[in-house]
Amino acid sequence: MTRKGLWVINIVILLCLLGSVGTIYSLTSKPTNFMLSCSSELFNHGATGSESDHYLLVDLVSKDGLAQINYRYYDLEGNSVGTLAMAGKVNKVDTERQMFDVSVTTKQEYTGKNGQSTPAHYEYLSYISGLNLNQSGMHSLSVQVLERDETKDYAVVLFQPSNTVCGCRLVNQ
Repeated sequence: MTRKGLWVINIVILLCLLGSVGTIYSLTSKPTNFMLSCSSELFNHGATGSESDHYLLVDLVSKDGLAQINYRYYDLEGNSVGTLAMAGKVNKVDTERQMFDVSVTTKQEYTGKNGQSTPAHYEYLSYISGLNLNQSGMHSLSVQVLERDETKDYAVVLFQPSNTVCGCRLVNQ
C-alpha cells in the first residue's frame, strides 16, 4: 500500500473517532435544570408617596433546555390582575457571570376581572414581548443572579428586558 493510501486511512479513522467523541459528549452533556420562585413589589412612580402599587410573582422553570416563565400580578388585596405565561428554550448558561439567556417563542396573556387595571409593568412587558414575537418570532430574556446565599437557598435576580429585580427562592431539581 502507498503512503498516500495510509494517510487516507488514518484520516478516516481519526474523523470517525472525533465523530464518536462528539456524539458521546452531546448525549451525556445535559442542560442545566433550575427553578426560581420570585417575588417583588411594584411601585407606581407617577403617584405620590412610596407605597407599592402591585405585587409581582415570577416563576422560572428550566428543564432539559426548555424554559417556562410566568409573570403573575396581584393587587394589594391579593386579587389577580394579570398573568403573562411565556415558554421557550434556554440558549446559554454563563455560570461564571451567573446569567441565563432564554429565547421565548410563545406567550399567553390573561387579565384580571373586567374593570381592573393592569400594572404598568404588565403593560410594558406585554408590549415589548409582543413586539419582539411579532417581528422576529422570538423574545430574548436574560436572567442574572446578582446576589446569592446558598445556605438560605435565596438569590436576588435581575430580569431583562423588564428591568425587574426580585428576591427568589432557589429550588434544586
